Amino acid sequence: MMTDPIADMLTRIRNAVRIEKPLVEMPASNILKGIAQVLKEEGFIWDFDVVDTKPAKTLRLQMKYGPNGERLITKIERVSKPGCRRYIGYKELKPILSGMGIQILSTPRGVISDRRAKAEKVGGEVLALLY
Repeated sequence: MMTDPIADMLTRIRNAVRIEKPLVEMPASNILKGIAQVLKEEGFIWDFDVVDTKPAKTLRLQMKYGPNGERLITKIERVSKPGCRRYIGYKELKPILSGMGIQILSTPRGVISDRRAKAEKVGGEVLALLY
């Protein structure tokens, strides 16, 4: 049994980026699909899809790299952990790496990036930070 599926997802992405793997697979859930949607909207991955496998569905990410194979994701880390949740208001959101990175938030409006949260004036739990 996995205690933190978000940390598992981020670790799988981190490991795939290190070896420049084109596809990453993991067990699917609604929160992980939301994170994948944010990564796609922000241009960190090409696409994602949910594959109907047995015994459970699988989330497959198509990783994105630069024209010469350079990594788009240099750092990805879990901020809010199961033992220590981190919440932030929209007024406290600051640009990450001068706008080159993002924070992924879980809000009442779903899983969104910090840019969208600031535009919609909504805060929430900071799930991850990446640049």
